[in-house]
Amino acid sequence: MDVRYINPFVDAVKNVFDTMLDLAVEVGAPTIKKNPVPDFEVSSIIGLSGPVSGCVAISLSKELALIMAGAMLDETFKELDDDCTDALGEFANMVIGNAKSEFPDQNAAISPPSVIVGKHKVAYPSKLPIVSIPCKTVNGQLVIDVAIKIEK
Repeated sequence: MDVRYINPFVDAVKNVFDTMLDLAVEVGAPTIKKNPVPDFEVSSIIGLSGPVSGCVAISLSKELALIMAGAMLDETFKELDDDCTDALGEFANMVIGNAKSEFPDQNAAISPPSVIVGKHKVAYPSKLPIVSIPCKTVNGQLVIDVAIKIEK
């Protein structure tokens, strides 16, 4: 998989965490994920279609999700309620906006995100490798999973 299609999402996550949450993100070494189950219980799923198709899943722990939503809305959350998941959707929208500016194929359509809470699987396109990029902040961990196909 071409890193030019992965790096815009990694850079966007780092940028949004830095500018919106004042949290530095340390990016770990990518691996290939064997199953479609996210590492954590909260995920923002971003779909891609057109000449680049597939999806990007940003999964994070409940604790980090609560901190992120609280920082974005200037509130304290103890549970993942509707306001919290709305804030996480907005976080993913900001990631999309940032990623689009660096994305190498401007004809690709990037869908609005879906936020999923609880144990779940992601409907990654079949027969595509899932590149999993672990990340951490001082407030918790997250993982960026990318499974995309580039049409030639």
